[in-house]
Amino acid sequence: MVQKRTLLGLLGSTTLLVSMLLQMIPPSAASAAQITARSLTLQAGTTDGGSKPGGTVNHLFNFTVPTGGNIGSIEFEYCTVAIGSCVTPAGLDTTAATLGSQSVATGFTITNTNNGAPYLSRTAANVTAGSALAYQLLGVVNPTAANSTFFVRISTFASEDTSGSATDTGTVTASTATQIVLDGTMPESLVFCTGGTVNTTSGVPDCATATSGAVSFNQLFSPTDTATAHSQMAASTNAGTGYAITVNGPTLTSGSNTITAMTASAAGVHGLSQFGLNLKANTVATSTTPVGSEVAPASNGTNYRGQAYTGGGLDYGTVDHFQFNNGDTVANSGQGGSLGGTDAQIFTASYIVNVPGSQPAGTYVTTLTYICTPTF
Repeated sequence: MVQKRTLLGLLGSTTLLVSMLLQMIPPSAASAAQITARSLTLQAGTTDGGSKPGGTVNHLFNFTVPTGGNIGSIEFEYCTVAIGSCVTPAGLDTTAATLGSQSVATGFTITNTNNGAPYLSRTAANVTAGSALAYQLLGVVNPTAANSTFFVRISTFASEDTSGSATDTGTVTASTATQIVLDGTMPESLVFCTGGTVNTTSGVPDCATATSGAVSFNQLFSPTDTATAHSQMAASTNAGTGYAITVNGPTLTSGSNTITAMTASAAGVHGLSQFGLNLKANTVATSTTPVGSEVAPASNGTNYRGQAYTGGGLDYGTVDHFQFNNGDTVANSGQGGSLGGTDAQIFTASYIVNVPGSQPAGTYVTTLTYICTPTF
């Protein structure tokens, strides 16, 4: 009899323990199925990055419901822990949240009066088991703690106000992140170079490729033909009103003998004493080779503003017309009201010499200095 009483006592204790455990499990947890393929993506808001602590951003929920049937409401409960008593993360604010995109199961509106536990509701309608749903909450204020994980418990209900037992549940997690702030300074800039030639690297004019400035004319001077030569220069600046390039130096001389500078823009004429230049692709040629090239890349008024200069009695931008005066502006950026910085461009300075039959023999030389002045 003693053994029977002991056994009955143990059975009674076990029954009581099971009964107590069942009472501790919420009805919704006991019956709800696990939501799968669930995620929370923190998306950028109007001004704030998606994971910015305290940022006003958008929260995109994606998840698959395992249970088919009516869904009348969906709750998103924000917590500091995945399970157990839910504490709303500090700084989180969902009271101004609005509903953005919704997918598959649609027709919902948002109720956000309870901070940290907004829910969507609609007239309950059937959803097929295994449906992948997506909902976007706009204007959620993230928790303010940096690099802090938080959790959102998702629950679906057949009721339209989250009452009753949850049909499906699942938890997603996300984290705020300290923003990385990079800063750097672009100083006032001018890159300018001259040489016999200036080439490009990866399509960009590169002053490191500039060759020697020692340039010879293509042929002996003659009263029956035009001698030609060219040099190049490249320029870029971030000056607010661009730059101006001037040419400085004397005309060609040999001892006391000179070749006359073309002080006014004009075409070359065989048999006259002429020295001039322009920055164009000309048709003046010896044999079949023209002299000069257009500025490259061509001026477009936005990021390429450099061009041959014309104006105020100067004209270095007309094909087959040449001019030379010490100190003349031969090129600039910002001409015609297109002010601002300019990316690198290559200018080709084309030189011509014509001489009369009486031109004294000798080696004629000049040293030209190009000066680029930006205005900030």
